[in-house]
Amino acid sequence: MYGVVLIGVMVVTGGAIAFIGDKLGTKIGKKRLSIFGLRPRHTSIIITIITGILITALTIGAMAFVSKDVRTALFGMEELNAAINSTRAALSKSTQELMELQLEFERADAELGTARDEISNLKNEQKELEEESQRLREGNERLEMEKLELTSQNENLSNVNSNLTAANQQLSSTNQELSSTNQELTNANSELESNNKKLSEFNVTLTVDNEKLSKDNAALEEHTKNLREGLIAIREGDIVFRAGEVLASTVIAGNRSIEEVSEDMNKLADAASRNIAESFGDDTDSSVWIYQPEFQRAVETISGSRKDIVVRISAAGNLVRGEPIRTSLSLYPNEKIYSAGDYIFSHEYEVKTENDAEIIVREFLAEINKAAVTAGILPDPITGSVGVMEGSQLYELLGEIEKATGKISLTARAREDIYSIGPLRLNIKFFKKGKK
Repeated sequence: MYGVVLIGVMVVTGGAIAFIGDKLGTKIGKKRLSIFGLRPRHTSIIITIITGILITALTIGAMAFVSKDVRTALFGMEELNAAINSTRAALSKSTQELMELQLEFERADAELGTARDEISNLKNEQKELEEESQRLREGNERLEMEKLELTSQNENLSNVNSNLTAANQQLSSTNQELSSTNQELTNANSELESNNKKLSEFNVTLTVDNEKLSKDNAALEEHTKNLREGLIAIREGDIVFRAGEVLASTVIAGNRSIEEVSEDMNKLADAASRNIAESFGDDTDSSVWIYQPEFQRAVETISGSRKDIVVRISAAGNLVRGEPIRTSLSLYPNEKIYSAGDYIFSHEYEVKTENDAEIIVREFLAEINKAAVTAGILPDPITGSVGVMEGSQLYELLGEIEKATGKISLTARAREDIYSIGPLRLNIKFFKKGKK
């Protein structure tokens, strides 16, 4: 639209000047005017030339007045050329940057493809791990069934052991009574041998009875011996570690090589073997048996973890002396649960008598244990305990409660930084209600 207006202005301006010049030239020609002493025809030519000059000048002036672009083209061409050259250079630089960005995009696209392949591989590994987890759950269910069976057998053996113990005690008592009777009969036999021959027939009868009793006594002694050996055999089969009991545990640093983690795991297995050997107290082979696929998966999990891992080796079933030592592995992230001085638990109690002190402390420690387990400290699988309290601290707390009457308040805080592996070490603060 702007170009059309500009062309229209040029046409109108040129036409108007041409019309004026034609009229002026016609009048000058009719009147035969002369300028500077020139002939009229030459004067008309000069007027026509001047008119053409005016047409050109006025046209350019009108265009320059109307259009900024025309002014720029007439008076700012050098600046415009410089701007064009600068723009071309910037365009060339931008083109080069665009090409570099395109190369970066191609590299990023290639890396994205690689990442997608890795994600696909990880999904496949996840599927394999899920399948392995299912197999482990099925194996765990089988172990639980075996555990129940072993528990039932253990109870049966305990009952048999109790019955045999009672029988042994009864037989021992009977044996003592028979020994005493045998001694009395022996004495009576000696006395009868010194009696008159008239009593020889009666003496023979007593001798026969004595021999019979001696045989019965020998049979009872043999039976007692067999029962004692049976009791010894049963006692030798006593359970040393219960199913789920922790044989050894430690914290293993994650995000390391497979070799380093494997070395730490083997050290933990050796520690479990030493603990079992100390409990057995004999030369029995105490080497622990860990399912190798489970061991390898644990090593790989720890190696790929960015956190330290708590590793526990637990008894897979009740461990009896002379049986294979089967174990299982448990892995937990070793996270910081409490910082030194952190609040754990507090509660108010009412002390009525000195005998209340032990009950209050026991209830308070049970609540602390529950709170710590909820926070993430790993409890002992058998006792469920997570804390360690020094004897002096316990006696001091009991003494303060025994001296108090009325309502008191107990507050427990962490003595030091506490991690998932534990144990929970406490600072317990005692004060009466309303007093620090």
